[in-house]
Amino acid sequence: MLIFIVPPMIGSFFVSEGDNLHFPSLAFSVLSEDLALMGLVLFFLWRNGEPLASIGWKLNGLKKETALGVALFLPAMFGLSLAEGVFQKLGLSTHMSHLPEFLTAVGPMEMLLACVLVIVVAIVEETIFRGYLLLRFNNLTGSISASILISSVLFSIGHGYEGPANLVTLGLLGIILALIYIRRKSLVAPTVIHMLIDFYALVLMPLAGLK
Repeated sequence: MLIFIVPPMIGSFFVSEGDNLHFPSLAFSVLSEDLALMGLVLFFLWRNGEPLASIGWKLNGLKKETALGVALFLPAMFGLSLAEGVFQKLGLSTHMSHLPEFLTAVGPMEMLLACVLVIVVAIVEETIFRGYLLLRFNNLTGSISASILISSVLFSIGHGYEGPANLVTLGLLGIILALIYIRRKSLVAPTVIHMLIDFYALVLMPLAGLK
């Protein structure tokens, strides 16, 4: 699985605004890649005879877990904002003082595409990093702490274009989401938090003219 996800994640370090990327092409590329990876995860689960519940996808308590995710969204955003400021004061740089052009949706159709992207990315990334990889690393290392750390580092390096301060902040987000998942034994709340964070950045900020 890592063979398929690590190379494009490392490639994110070499993405910049000068690459003449456009939001629609980037969005369709990410959607295609994420849906392919999701299919791969589902195949591995099927091959191993493992139910979706083994990686945290359960229907029982859906409303309660969704409400928990919504309730934890603002505290998570506030905490991450504080953490990012601290990391910058410690000397870590950021490339995200504004939303890059290739992540900025313009017009109704691109906004709709951004909403689809937010939903798919949140579901797929939580399935992979908090569900599937956390389970596999735990089986491999025998340590849930090591599994959380490894999966969170992998999660963060997929955002290399954002700069060191944001990478460390996203690693911290990965740890928080993993702890919620382990505590709740469900991916629903982490996915909702992830989805709302991305929705704020990719949809609400452009709509409000904040880039």
